[in-house]
Amino acid sequence: MYDNWEELEQSIVNCNKCKLCTNRTNIVFGVGNKEANIMMIGEGPGADEDKQGEPFVGKAGQLMNKALAGLGIKREELYIANIVKCRPPSNRVPEQDEAEACLNYLRNQVILVKPKIIVLLGSTALKNILGKEHSITAMRGKWIEQKGIYYMPTWHPAALLRDENKKIEFWNDLKEVIKKKKEVLTLAWTNAKINLQISYLQVIQK
Repeated sequence: MYDNWEELEQSIVNCNKCKLCTNRTNIVFGVGNKEANIMMIGEGPGADEDKQGEPFVGKAGQLMNKALAGLGIKREELYIANIVKCRPPSNRVPEQDEAEACLNYLRNQVILVKPKIIVLLGSTALKNILGKEHSITAMRGKWIEQKGIYYMPTWHPAALLRDENKKIEFWNDLKEVIKKKKEVLTLAWTNAKINLQISYLQVIQK
């Protein structure tokens, strides 16, 4: 694991850990605020992402951006990445060996960003981050807390293009993310204030 972005990003430049490297145009590493409170993780790049080298820039990404904007969230405030960094052929689901070959890059991104909330976009993200036993249909919209990080599984934006009925659920899940962010930041501020007061008391008592 790398303790800085420069080395991490350099380490993936010529990656050939799995067969997805053979047909890629660009590695789609990640984009956004590297100190974000909220991180979003999807499945993998599509054709537009492969061409531009940035996640979620195609139709699904544009739909996601509209939903975020409607809730007052700027895309630039978040950090966005995928399970795999290279496009699977015909946008198929990444195979297990492909995901496993790429996951350490993603783990390192999470370590560096230090998000308080991670939004898992779709089944592939959910299963690879929290475990194969989880179903996106069963877990969507439910908070899962592990090691101080709050996870919100929701539909992948591409699913909204196929089924418009999922849009309201996606919207509601994002509203819950905003609510949780406020709660977490308020708690962090309160704890920081308490710790500061304790420090002052310790100084006075000396």
